[in-house]
Amino acid sequence: MKIDIFKPVQIGFLELKNRISMAPMTRARNQDGISNENNALYYEQRAGAGLIITEGTAISATAKGVLYIPGLYTQEQIEGWKKVTNAVRKKGGTIFSQLWHVGRVSHTSNQPNEIAPVGPSDIQARNTSAWGFDQNGVEGFVPVSKPKALSSSEIKEVVNDFANAAKNAIEAGFDGVEIHGANGYLIEQFLNPFVNNRTDEYGGSIENRSRFLLEIVDAVIKTVGNEKTGIRLTPYGGLGDLPHYDEIEATYQYLAKELQKRNLVYIHLMDQLSKGSHALPNGFIERFRSCYNGVLILAGGMTREKSEELIEAGTIDIAGFGEPFISNPDLVERLQNNWELTPPNRDLHYGLGTHGYTDWEIYKAPVTI
Repeated sequence: MKIDIFKPVQIGFLELKNRISMAPMTRARNQDGISNENNALYYEQRAGAGLIITEGTAISATAKGVLYIPGLYTQEQIEGWKKVTNAVRKKGGTIFSQLWHVGRVSHTSNQPNEIAPVGPSDIQARNTSAWGFDQNGVEGFVPVSKPKALSSSEIKEVVNDFANAAKNAIEAGFDGVEIHGANGYLIEQFLNPFVNNRTDEYGGSIENRSRFLLEIVDAVIKTVGNEKTGIRLTPYGGLGDLPHYDEIEATYQYLAKELQKRNLVYIHLMDQLSKGSHALPNGFIERFRSCYNGVLILAGGMTREKSEELIEAGTIDIAGFGEPFISNPDLVERLQNNWELTPPNRDLHYGLGTHGYTDWEIYKAPVTI
């Protein structure tokens, strides 16, 4: 019997209104780092998604590489996010918070007292920008700063920051959290041997380079439960100046097996081709599947046809859509009815204010005379 991706479904721990997920997307709309009524309206408008995963949310004051992003490390931020989760819940939606630490993809102007950002090493990312302030105080894209290598004790502090942010997310009313292990940020920096040149227990072998990721996963599970813990990964990605390495396939097969043991609520893979980076190789998802049989989300260049094909084949369970949700708050209904999509305007993706944020219209059928 053919699977209807638009019908309510129970998949693992998730009880969803459909198999469409709204993928996390940075929108930079919070000057004070606290979510507000505008954020609540934005997510409420898109609550037709079976699963909403929020924009990347800072786990600490030092986790940021973009101005005006919300956080989850103060009580004021917890209270702000309650406005969002309450709005989505009233629409019958399910919403997870994506927990984010950018690592070396940051600038001193994003950091408290303009300290250096941190990473697994002091290797600076090339041809990579953060959104901050230049030396004249002008806002815009700035080259990332040279990072400071985390000490072993500081690594433990970051692990604790992820766990505390997860606890705060549940207090704020989220149904769960997604650990951001993708797109060239801190966790993926530890996985990559061209960036991670450590000689301690966090560097060298696949097992050691994966240790940071798995310690975070274990800490979050201990805090909020495996049924509320997901993770996003970008195998073969190149964002943030992460070169490909010989052990990519072996690294992600190892992670698939380790995460399978932990029975996460889901793993969320992203194909970065839609972001101008590398595509997942043919057959990769199927090979990943051979090591992991839990709930799998795929995002990046998805269409209704591709979603249905992959879900029907059992390759994935949930289809993730990112940018189309920005300009189509009623995206699920449009996909279901094959209605035309409103094209996005990337000039309006970031920045303060509500234009290009909450003022996109729902579909209106052409008037026939």
